[in-house]
Amino acid sequence: MAGTKANPAGSEFLYQRADDVFTPEEFTEEHRMIAKTARQFVEREVNLHREAIEQQDFARVVSLLRIAGQLGLLAHSIPEKYGGLGLDKIAKGIVGEVIGETSGYGVAHSNHTCIATLPITHFGSEEQKKKYLPKLASGEFIGAYCLTEPNAGSDALASQTTAVLNKEGTHYLLNGTKLYITNAAFSDTFIVYAKINGEQFSAFIVEKDFPGLSLGPEEKKMGIKGSSTRSVIFEDCMVPVENLLGEAGKGHVIALNVLNLGRFNLGSACTGGAKHAMKLALQHINERKQFGRTIAEFTATQDKVAHMMATIYASESLQYRTASLLEGAMKRLYDETDHTIIGKQMMQYAVECAICKVFGSETLDEVVDESLQLHGGAGFIQEYQIEQIYRDSRINQIFEGTNEVNRLLITGTLFKKAMKGDIPTEELVEKARRDLEDNRHESLNEESAIQSIRNVFLYCVGSAYEKHGERLMEHQETVMKLSNIAITLYAAESAVLRAVKHQSEIKLMLAKTYLEEALQTTESTARKLLISILPKEEKQQAVQLVFNELSPYDFGSSIERNRKIAQHSYKKQKYEV
Repeated sequence: MAGTKANPAGSEFLYQRADDVFTPEEFTEEHRMIAKTARQFVEREVNLHREAIEQQDFARVVSLLRIAGQLGLLAHSIPEKYGGLGLDKIAKGIVGEVIGETSGYGVAHSNHTCIATLPITHFGSEEQKKKYLPKLASGEFIGAYCLTEPNAGSDALASQTTAVLNKEGTHYLLNGTKLYITNAAFSDTFIVYAKINGEQFSAFIVEKDFPGLSLGPEEKKMGIKGSSTRSVIFEDCMVPVENLLGEAGKGHVIALNVLNLGRFNLGSACTGGAKHAMKLALQHINERKQFGRTIAEFTATQDKVAHMMATIYASESLQYRTASLLEGAMKRLYDETDHTIIGKQMMQYAVECAICKVFGSETLDEVVDESLQLHGGAGFIQEYQIEQIYRDSRINQIFEGTNEVNRLLITGTLFKKAMKGDIPTEELVEKARRDLEDNRHESLNEESAIQSIRNVFLYCVGSAYEKHGERLMEHQETVMKLSNIAITLYAAESAVLRAVKHQSEIKLMLAKTYLEEALQTTESTARKLLISILPKEEKQQAVQLVFNELSPYDFGSSIERNRKIAQHSYKKQKYEV
């Protein structure tokens, strides 16, 4: 099983090169089987009802979820003894990716299997697991997750929903309103966060028929119309005391850690959605003619296609790298009962999961936007599927914590580790500074380029800390730029190590195309950061150090390479490497 060898520490890629990464080429037969099952379900069931789903036929959505349950596609992350399949995180990513192309249905499906089920899987009592997990695995019950409130979005702990024990001591009475709840219209269980006596932030399992629970009207959304989104209202909602999930006052352990997996899951779905948008673009440009030629024949089109392919390649590479890391950290948690251990292991790769979410969602938006552009005027017409996908894609930069909040998390996590002494930050920064000043590139290959990006990141971290000290996190403009370099580093390293590992021509070309862009992006971001924080007399030298470190790399003619990538994709008529 993937992920069984010793894993690197969380966020270690920021300061230390990786020796190896898990890649899709290493899928097991079990992985391929679950992928085939998911693919057949999408093609034979979901795609036939795309228009009905878009018209908010929620009865159809529920019926599809029931079929998915019968096929085991809701059960991958539930232990076998509770009616699940107990598969690894690679399988979870595979299912999430395939389902991700189905837009509104995919949102309902992924929400159910991840943040609506995993709190019970990992933090439920034995009685709660026996009662709820078999039904959630089969699709008999559909789940929802209730965290957001009118005054508590990204700041989840600002929740104002309260839970007060009744006089008899048998039930908690919940009062408050949760906003934008996915699957609300047809869910049977709701994972609800409330403060006991207005103080102890806690989690509860609430069933739809508990007295005092009601729903607001269906929200009128820009996209993902096939998923229900409503307010969930609690007015003295009676929740049995045995439905307290985990420990009183420890709801944050559940909420924040489950959201890490939600971010990974979202990255998988976005990667799948990007592949689907790529396929639609390839079909259109090879059929549509202008000036006597297909749109695919124009070299400007080929350049667009190559960059779309390379970005998806990087997204796919970092997703399955992260899947293996998560599996290594969590493979024994199905039987673990100590919530402290569970929380620690689920949190270990919070940075990597945040990158999955940010990079995946922005890759999807980029690819969908380019796909619509390649459709021309047709892309703006509802008859063409890309119009719906364009609307549906935008929410992913907001789901599971906005991309801005996740960027703050990436650098914030490194900063916390540095403050605790878990990382020899001063030593790492000083070494990176010396390397930049020496400017001695032992080689100018792809792996050396990754180390150059890492050196620039650490140099910028040191410069930012020298400027702001322990108040660095208050300067969000700087933090965002640091995180952008960190994201680029993880994506580029994942793409390069995969290509080096498998040595296929197309993978090497895709890695080079993404890496060229990564070097340019890093240089531009670092320059902006350094100019904004350094004294006037130091700016020019610092910017020159960065330029000298990143500029020597040359991976051949990008024009010829990108045309070859485009021709490869034209033969496949989809993203395939």
